[in-house]
Amino acid sequence: MSISDLFDSGFKKRNEDHFAAIVRIAMDDGIISDNEKAFLDRLANNLDIDDEDYKNILKNYHMHPINPPVSYDRRLERLYDLARMVYVDRIQGKDEQNLLKKIGIGLGFNTDNVKYIVDKALALVSHGVDLDTFIDEMKNMNK
Repeated sequence: MSISDLFDSGFKKRNEDHFAAIVRIAMDDGIISDNEKAFLDRLANNLDIDDEDYKNILKNYHMHPINPPVSYDRRLERLYDLARMVYVDRIQGKDEQNLLKKIGIGLGFNTDNVKYIVDKALALVSHGVDLDTFIDEMKNMNK
């Protein structure tokens, strides 16, 4: 096995785990809506999740850990995807926001301000911001 094979498998595993975290949010209400399915399809394509892995993750999404990225920008990218899933799902209420907070903590955000971070992320996504704007706004929220 070459070093590139190790890198590719680790990268693939992180993408699968990220995808599984988003499936976890989509499945919070027990079903995947048409909007969620379309979002998951696009995301799977962007993350290079093949059809077999896609089906396996849908069945076993709880088996994938939330692996926090080292980079703060990568954490924000993942939070963006997760917040978009919550928004697409029209998730409201404490259960769903608590799930997003738990995943936020799993992504490495500080427990003291994760509620503020999640609320800000959901507000930005509800305004339809793109990823670059989201990252800029999240980074500037403490200034």
